[in-house]
Amino acid sequence: MGVDAVLYRQVRAGPARHRPSYVASEVVADPDDVLLDLLDRVRGGGCTPLLDRIDPLGELVVDVGAVPQLLVELGRLAEIAGSPGEVEQVHRLVLLARRCLNGRDVEIRFESD
Repeated sequence: MGVDAVLYRQVRAGPARHRPSYVASEVVADPDDVLLDLLDRVRGGGCTPLLDRIDPLGELVVDVGAVPQLLVELGRLAEIAGSPGEVEQVHRLVLLARRCLNGRDVEIRFESD
C-alpha cells in the first residue's frame, strides 16, 4: 500500500456551487512503497516535519504555500536515497512540487492506496 502524490487543480465554482472543486491533473504513483520506505528512515528525526505528517492510511494536503518547505524536505530524502528507484521517485516528486509552485489554484495531496 503506497502513498501517491497527486497534483490537483481547482475548478472554478459555478453560480450554483458555493465551494470550488478540484480535479486530479498529475499523479506520481508509489506502487512499490518507495516513498513510505524513505519516510520510515527519516520519520521523527526532526528534519522532515511536513513529510512526517503523511499518513499511510489517510491523506495529507499540501497547499502551494507549503511547497517550498516540501522541496527542502524532498532534498533531505534525496540525500538518503540509495537505490536508483528511490532517487527516481524523489526526482519525480520534486518535479511535481515545482509544477505546483508554477501553477495557480493547485495543491498536492499525498493519498494512500
